[in-house]
Amino acid sequence: MSKRLMLLSNSTMHGRGFLDHAADEIKDFLGDVDRLLFVPYALHDRDGYASKVRDRFADLGIDVDSLHDVDNEEEAVENAQALFIGGGNTFRLLSALYELNVIEPIRRRVEGGMPYVGSSAGTNMACPTIRTTNDMPIVEPPSFAALNLIPFQINPHYTDPEPGSTHMGETREDRIREFHEMNRIPVLGLREGTWLSVEAPHVELGGNVNARLFQAGKAPEELEPGASLDFLLSKKP
Repeated sequence: MSKRLMLLSNSTMHGRGFLDHAADEIKDFLGDVDRLLFVPYALHDRDGYASKVRDRFADLGIDVDSLHDVDNEEEAVENAQALFIGGGNTFRLLSALYELNVIEPIRRRVEGGMPYVGSSAGTNMACPTIRTTNDMPIVEPPSFAALNLIPFQINPHYTDPEPGSTHMGETREDRIREFHEMNRIPVLGLREGTWLSVEAPHVELGGNVNARLFQAGKAPEELEPGASLDFLLSKKP
């Protein structure tokens, strides 16, 4: 069974509700799934986060179990029809996954075909490492190594410099260039409103704005919605 992932840059667009901008695509991606397992650890208020996710997926006809409510986390992962890992702080999220010993069970299930939906921090989690997150390291996980479900990095919420801005700090492009001074792996900058649909061996860019691909030693490349990114699955970390 092929690996299937939907990796969103963000969960909320300005002026719209939670996951509204991609709700139809999420429903199509999940297909016959009528119950999924939610991983709430990127936010501090796990009960509130889980309630928000339950309400949203109820509109899609999908029931939600939250990993923080179960008695046995590994067993819940093993029995899940699909998995949704939401956004928040990537360091807090990864630290919790290590603490709960669910890194390997999640990786094994997704490699075996369990659908995976990630948003923001949950999208970072699908990468080889979390080195291209935008978040502050509010906690120190045992490692920066993440789920390694795809062989390239993603920078969610990718932003371009504001014309006329007087900000003198590094731009997002500067920071990714610094990453490539020390690493060779490609980085896909997902602007808000975009996502990746992975149906191995195929990868397609979804949404309504371009994404930006950064590769060491090359000029950044603009990618339009609908673009095939199959070649990225052959890139090795």
